[in-house]
Amino acid sequence: MDFHSFDQERLFREAWNAVRIERPVYLTLFTFGKTELPYYLVCEAPQEGGKVSVTRGDVRIDRPRIVTPDNARPELQGFFEGRSDEDIARFLLARTAHFSNLRLANRSGDRRFVADSVDATVARLNRKLDTEQEDRVAILVAPEKLGGIAVLRYAAERVWQSAPGNIQELRERGFLPD
Repeated sequence: MDFHSFDQERLFREAWNAVRIERPVYLTLFTFGKTELPYYLVCEAPQEGGKVSVTRGDVRIDRPRIVTPDNARPELQGFFEGRSDEDIARFLLARTAHFSNLRLANRSGDRRFVADSVDATVARLNRKLDTEQEDRVAILVAPEKLGGIAVLRYAAERVWQSAPGNIQELRERGFLPD
């Protein structure tokens, strides 16, 4: 048994559980084509004198129209700074059929720092989105250096929750048997 792989999976699971989706979005992903998932990422930034960082971004999820050997495993772009973190995430996601042929690309804007607590920042963003009647923007919270995990978790949960409806649409269009 390869204990190194077990340790990596355990560390990934701990990181996964350390992030939160404070404002979920209940958007179903498109069965074919691209879906954009906008978000705000709020992170503690102790190196900035106790300030909190806020980043606006979006994840683009692309489902190929035809599955080929080249796109039969998940592709992640812009989630992690280190290649090993991306490889671990790709390996774990490939173990579920929902991710086998997806391309996920994270595009994040500039980080800005605010002199506030994480909870106060989340509350302010929630009020702003409520005032704008915006129901398609999520708010994610993560410890420093786990922002990529928070964004990946958000995208993964949207994929998992959309899968039954996507499968039903494939059946209705004759791509899957009843």
